[in-house]
Amino acid sequence: MVLRVSAGRIVGRDDELGRLLRLLDDAEAGRSVVALVSGDAGVGKSRLVAEATRLAAGRGFTVLSGQCAELGDSVPYLPLADALRSAAQAGAVRDALSSRPALSMLLPEGGGGLTIDSDRSGLARQQMFGGVLGLLTELAAAGPVLLVLEDLHWADTSTRDLVTFLSRMLHRERVAMIGTYRTDDLHRRHPLRPVVAELLRLPGVIAVNAYYAEELLAASLSGDRQEQSLPAGLAALLLSRVEQLSDAAQQVLRAAAVAGRKADDELVQAASGLVSTEYEAAVREAVTHQLLVPDGTEGYVFRHALLREAVYGDLLPGERTRLHATMSALLSDEHRLVTPGTAAELAQHCLASHDIPGAFAASIRAGEEAERLGAPAEAHRHYDQALALWERVAEPEQTAGMARGKLGLLSATNAADSGDVDRAVHLLRRLRQFLVAQAEKSREDVTLASRIGERLAFYLWTIDDVKATEEAVEIAQATVDETPADPPTWQYARAVATYANTLLVDDDFDAVREQAENALAAARAADAPWVQADALVTLGFLSNREGRNDEAIKLLTQAHKQARGARVLGVELRAAYHLARAHLEHGDLIAGGAVAHEGTKRANETGLGLAPYGTDVQHLHFQCHYADGKWDHAQEIADGFPVRVTSLPEASLSSMALFIDVARGNPAVEERYAWIEPFLSAHGFDGFIARGLIAEHALWQGDIEEALTQTRAALDVVYEPPWGFYPSAIRPAAVAMCALADRAVQARATGDEVAAAAAVTAAGELLQIAREGAAFPKRPRFILGPEGRGWLARAEAEYRRADGDNDPQAWQAVLDAFGPGYVYEIARTRWRLAEALAEAGRRDEAAEQWHQAVQTADRLAARPLRRVLDDLARRARIGAAEAQGDGAVLASLTSREREVLRLIAAGRSNREIASVLFIAPKTASVHVSNILGKLGAASRTEAAAIAHREGLLPQPAQPSGR
Repeated sequence: MVLRVSAGRIVGRDDELGRLLRLLDDAEAGRSVVALVSGDAGVGKSRLVAEATRLAAGRGFTVLSGQCAELGDSVPYLPLADALRSAAQAGAVRDALSSRPALSMLLPEGGGGLTIDSDRSGLARQQMFGGVLGLLTELAAAGPVLLVLEDLHWADTSTRDLVTFLSRMLHRERVAMIGTYRTDDLHRRHPLRPVVAELLRLPGVIAVNAYYAEELLAASLSGDRQEQSLPAGLAALLLSRVEQLSDAAQQVLRAAAVAGRKADDELVQAASGLVSTEYEAAVREAVTHQLLVPDGTEGYVFRHALLREAVYGDLLPGERTRLHATMSALLSDEHRLVTPGTAAELAQHCLASHDIPGAFAASIRAGEEAERLGAPAEAHRHYDQALALWERVAEPEQTAGMARGKLGLLSATNAADSGDVDRAVHLLRRLRQFLVAQAEKSREDVTLASRIGERLAFYLWTIDDVKATEEAVEIAQATVDETPADPPTWQYARAVATYANTLLVDDDFDAVREQAENALAAARAADAPWVQADALVTLGFLSNREGRNDEAIKLLTQAHKQARGARVLGVELRAAYHLARAHLEHGDLIAGGAVAHEGTKRANETGLGLAPYGTDVQHLHFQCHYADGKWDHAQEIADGFPVRVTSLPEASLSSMALFIDVARGNPAVEERYAWIEPFLSAHGFDGFIARGLIAEHALWQGDIEEALTQTRAALDVVYEPPWGFYPSAIRPAAVAMCALADRAVQARATGDEVAAAAAVTAAGELLQIAREGAAFPKRPRFILGPEGRGWLARAEAEYRRADGDNDPQAWQAVLDAFGPGYVYEIARTRWRLAEALAEAGRRDEAAEQWHQAVQTADRLAARPLRRVLDDLARRARIGAAEAQGDGAVLASLTSREREVLRLIAAGRSNREIASVLFIAPKTASVHVSNILGKLGAASRTEAAAIAHREGLLPQPAQPSGR
């Protein structure tokens, strides 16, 4: 008998299915979720997920479902390609794919390839990741999406990285992602283990364990004899079902097992050796017994991966080799090789059938395909495999179409692009030593040596290590010397351009400029526009750093235009970043915002939103709108920056979002900082921005000590002996001085002159740091921009406030330095100016500044700023503070007397009340007497008790902000 356990309801997994269905509810509500379904082989993971998938489709989800295969660790993005191929016929999916050429490459019809900068590789992977994220986001905007990736224990490196990337980046999209894997396959060094551990740290990721049920039930009832006992092992259990089939059906299963979990109908028939009528009858028998399941129009899949493994493991050695050889012959057809992943499968079949020349050729082809698909880890693996087979092949150079050194260079560059820079450096050092040792070199050898030397210097330059950067300069110079300048070649121009970049390490701008100009001339002579654009970016960067900003903008504009025309995305985004930054530093927020917006749009269109300069133009786009007061737009951009960060680049981007989250008092501040904090001590992470902004957040909360702790840590980051402080030290120094000014004001109000003097001394030291940063001794020709000048003026004003001389003129100087463009900073400064004017008795002028600051704070939704403005209004009796709910007993008190009573309840003395409310101590004493009389209170203590009883709570210590 045959038990159709899959046809009805799922057996015995109500709890696990319920958890998955609740995840679908979350996704429908706009909360992205991830489930990792794990269990030993055969426990029913696929059956559980299939039921959840069926129910999701019934609820209107767009379902994308794909599976890894045992060959999948060498086939890049196999489950994603499987999912897209299955869903590509749907109109919405087809339309979304049509605008993403990177993803179209995964389909059988392929595409024209990715638009990437071949000289600055490494962008194809980011394009692929960005394309997948964009696809899911677009689909989720129309309706909820379920992405299923099965058998992740067989996943390739790029797929594992993609799963991690999506789990971190999806937040509010209506997307649920389910991944399955075998726990019994995850040995101690299995590459999926750290991925699972990392994912389970993230909010929104849950683990679901399936358990063994249906296979045992099916096997126990499939025999003719009721007394038949179950086999001891799972493999034997599964084979017991196979052995009940006819010989022809078993032959089909053996051929399908060698073909893989998903078996193409034509391939399996050819490999089985059966004629059509016998083959069709055998397949029908296997399907009837639920060992094979039809898979659309493409062929068949095993009902469970364990079935395939059991059949494959039962093959005799010679039988297995012959079947792999048959598969190799069939897959070698050029019409089949155009399908992504086929070359990698061919290489595996050739190796299994001991066809070394075939495996060598297929490995190279698979490496080239993986490069096009943006899977550098798999490309490196295939090229490395070809290198290992090189000496076992007759005429390998002719078969490969390249020299061994070129193949080694491809392997090394893909290793670097996958993030394994150390491996790339190791390979390139060996290649360079081999070529240098050659007595005679052909022209091709010299060109290859130039490329190897240039890449080695470039990768060493990116390593954050003094010895590595010194070696980079040495190798870059040697490469330039060893590469002939005539006839002009792009390789020579590229080598000179990289040499110029390595010299930036020592800030020898004259030497850098000389080499960059040489590179520009060489690139023009060689007609290499992409190298020209790169050299122009370097020259523009130098002009900016030397204070010639108009010249910098001109050069960078030219570089940006040329890179766009040459279609080199890496250089285009680099130029966009430096151009937008130059405009921003010049105070031209409109121009800077326009360039950054164009760069962001371009990065997102090409899937490079999270590539190095893709993230940079995004945060500059955000900074421009944060500065110019378009905060709703800025908040939208910041909300797209990851919160649950697990890498240094993500932590840096999240730090940028703190600007607006702190200024608006958003709850996200605490969550962002909790995820950023572990990176603050990490090598290579610049925690300056995060620490400085958390210091401002502490000040808004009235926590002076925490503000000082964070600013001290931020200042440590921007100090470089023997040169001293960088200009970026000005802002945290000014924030710290604000905290010290608050402390000095409070100390003087309580008569603690010692504490006040200590605060003034510390503020004076910080003022010197701010001045030193503005002078920037390391770069004498540096010119401070308007934002820097504004913060420096603020530091000067805060010092005077700390010293007891809160001069309105000093705060007016801050307004003048910032200029009208920096909307939020102007509002913060008007708050301080209003306070200084009130202290000077100029209440009408104070009220005018207060009203302007309030209007801006309300428009920006800058809640912390609005709170301190309300406090100032109550204390100085200017403007109109938000109404406070007081009890009926207090109805006889004037608004001023209520303010005094709050301070009494807070334990303030008459002198402190006078200081807080900008009145004379004698006036404060009169108010206290009147309050006691109206309330019938015998003492200040009784008056405070009445205030508490009637809900007139004392105001918390008001922070002074920034």
